[in-house]
Amino acid sequence: MIDLLIRNGTVVTVNDKREILYETTLAIDGGRILDIGPTEVLDKRYPEAVRVVDATGKAVFPGLINTHNHLFQTLYKGLGDDKVLADWLKDMTFPSSVHLTPEDCYIGGMIGTVEGIRSGVTTQLDYMYPHPAEALSDGVIKAFRELGVRGILGRGYMDTGEKFGVQPGIMQDVKTIEKDIRRLALEYHNKDDGRLKVWLAPAAVWSNSRQSLEMTRDLAREIGTGISIHISETPFDRAASEELHGAVDIDVMEQLGIMGPDFLMVHCVYLSPRDIRMAKLFDAKVSHNPVSNMYLSSGVPPIPALNVAGISVGLGTDGAGSNNSNDMIELLKMTALMQKVHHKDPTIMTAEKVLEMATIEGARAVGLDNEIGSLEPGKKADLFLFNPSLDMKAVPMHHPVSTLVYSSSNRNVETVLVDGRFLLDHGVLTGTDEQGLARRGQEVADDLSRRAGTFHLKKRAWRSLAY
Repeated sequence: MIDLLIRNGTVVTVNDKREILYETTLAIDGGRILDIGPTEVLDKRYPEAVRVVDATGKAVFPGLINTHNHLFQTLYKGLGDDKVLADWLKDMTFPSSVHLTPEDCYIGGMIGTVEGIRSGVTTQLDYMYPHPAEALSDGVIKAFRELGVRGILGRGYMDTGEKFGVQPGIMQDVKTIEKDIRRLALEYHNKDDGRLKVWLAPAAVWSNSRQSLEMTRDLAREIGTGISIHISETPFDRAASEELHGAVDIDVMEQLGIMGPDFLMVHCVYLSPRDIRMAKLFDAKVSHNPVSNMYLSSGVPPIPALNVAGISVGLGTDGAGSNNSNDMIELLKMTALMQKVHHKDPTIMTAEKVLEMATIEGARAVGLDNEIGSLEPGKKADLFLFNPSLDMKAVPMHHPVSTLVYSSSNRNVETVLVDGRFLLDHGVLTGTDEQGLARRGQEVADDLSRRAGTFHLKKRAWRSLAY
């Protein structure tokens, strides 16, 4: 007897052949996909299962992979509207982050991860960059563990940058940073059947000294883990890096030996053609965050050029402070439309390419494409069931990929599995009081904004035009 049959659905595999299989059943056992095939065949092959889920009229997709988030920013939603990045950091984000506590990070992590699960996310890479107190990263990891997602904790840090607006209260010295990363790696890296990972995540090239970046390179190699960093999000990033290090940010990464297959560059809005060639040469990866780039008016990244170059590009919501949600379903449509209107070319970004970026390309971006990112025998059973009838926006469903990207909402995400375990079961989040969490989230966010002096932003004057 096997653990689970998901029976008679439309299976969007995202395998090498990009097959979409109709009237198809998945057999799952021991947390992995055991078999995929026609329903009539698998009914005979696996006559008994602990549980059978009827997927008739539904689509089965690989779980979505959020390659960049700042879950603590879930508590900042709506406080940083209508600002460019530099002002957004100076006026709201840095002042708020100075006052973070482990409880804040845990509640922000819970709310943001629940929102992600409800939008089909099975893997989250969280970039925890401010550390004004001990154990902030532990709060996020606690949320990952309670909810059962596949979680990558990017332990972020800054040891300089005051002249660029970084608050001294969120900086740490290099020895303190290294000590805490070693502790986190020892306690959590590859734990929970491999669902947890610990990465190194210096916040930006201009907010980290050469000593900090060299420590990043050496410690990542020692642990055997990934590195992620914001790269060329705005012209300021390149100019500030040049002022501090004598070269633009991506060149500093190459000079220090950080560029490589385990290096994930976030944003990359202002990459030059030479930068793109360098990324391809070193097999570096990219996390594309279109909603954040639009929200902060940062610009349009050269994603089609990266795709043509064969660089792995995953998708990220970015923190909810510069997105106002953790909704990956919403992100899919934005990803396609941003490029179409910018290039005035409807073919420049297809629904299929967007789904690849959210699944198998995202898996490559975080080094897990042998385990997740597609529905194939032997891979982890990380997936979600999409029910078009749960929201009329998705009715009728002709082509499942088009429907998911252009015509759906998180209400259509009915069931979510990680390692074959139900995180969301026919619309019910397993083991979590969502209403209680929502009430606690509001209380924690209000308390943080009072402590940070940003509470006035909640009751700001009406602004039809903002100058």
